[in-house]
Amino acid sequence: MSAKPLEKLNTPSGDAIEQSLRPSRLTDFTGQPKLKDRLGILIDSARARSQPLDHLLLSGPPGLGKTTLAHILGAEMNATVRTTSGPAIEKAGDLAGLLTGLQEGDILFIDEIHRLAKVIEEYLYPAVEDFRIDIVIDQGPAARSVRLNLPRFTLIGATTRAGLLSAPLRSRFGVAHRLDYYSVEDLTTIVQRSASLLEVRLEPQAAPEIARRCRGTPRIANNLLRWVRDYSLARTQGTASAATAIAALEMLEIDQHGLDEMDKRLLQALTGKWKGGPAGLHSLAASVGEEPGTLEEVHEPYLILEGYIQRTQQGRVALPRAYEVLGLKPPASQSTLL
Repeated sequence: MSAKPLEKLNTPSGDAIEQSLRPSRLTDFTGQPKLKDRLGILIDSARARSQPLDHLLLSGPPGLGKTTLAHILGAEMNATVRTTSGPAIEKAGDLAGLLTGLQEGDILFIDEIHRLAKVIEEYLYPAVEDFRIDIVIDQGPAARSVRLNLPRFTLIGATTRAGLLSAPLRSRFGVAHRLDYYSVEDLTTIVQRSASLLEVRLEPQAAPEIARRCRGTPRIANNLLRWVRDYSLARTQGTASAATAIAALEMLEIDQHGLDEMDKRLLQALTGKWKGGPAGLHSLAASVGEEPGTLEEVHEPYLILEGYIQRTQQGRVALPRAYEVLGLKPPASQSTLL
């Protein structure tokens, strides 16, 4: 007797769930008050002029809402958002295909725009300035340039490393808008909203516990909320109290400061093996068994922001708070900084 095929469950995918948690209007977006005010002015101005938005550059660490804001701007302007990324545009023909497929008022969102190839940037300049693009057809003696006019569109670039943008590309954007890490209060509101959308039974005291451990990042907050939900369903019949949230996050080795296992290994190596530093990035990465790029882009920004370590010309240096969180006494040279 043949096995009966499994029925396909009609459950939302992870991407669909993530999309459902994104606010769709600027008024629903929590945090970044100064940025929201500036974007509100740009939207009102564009509507008054009956023209598309000016080109925008959004920068900041990953997970803070750059992609969400691009889609919010599309919704506010009733515009279609075409999404791609810098590494995905490998040839000039790829960019030409994207640009010629745009309609009047559309938004082209390029994530990780600092990773665009230089030759692609050259094609992009006349497109964003004059709304035209020159395409070379054929090769050799038969080659000729054809100019295509483009509809007026808005380019929104997003980058996690604004310093890697070339000066000519940066100058094509009217204003660069930076997203900062979120406060615990704003993250608490985000966690409560996401819990409502995910139908998680979250007690009021649990939301701040999650917010304090998500490193100022809404994406991490939503990921931790899902883990707390799964833990509570498995261990406490689905109700997540503050104690349940703490137990769930301690299982992931995330403490009340938002530090995970790798953060603590890095601090332990810096304060112990390297006696507080300075220590070079590659040497420090080798001592904790992690890639230098991962330490520099994932772990260091939060540790620097919170005052655990400092970058110097000689290398990374542990600050007094690093000793404090590890339960160690800082050396005499560091004690004066407390």
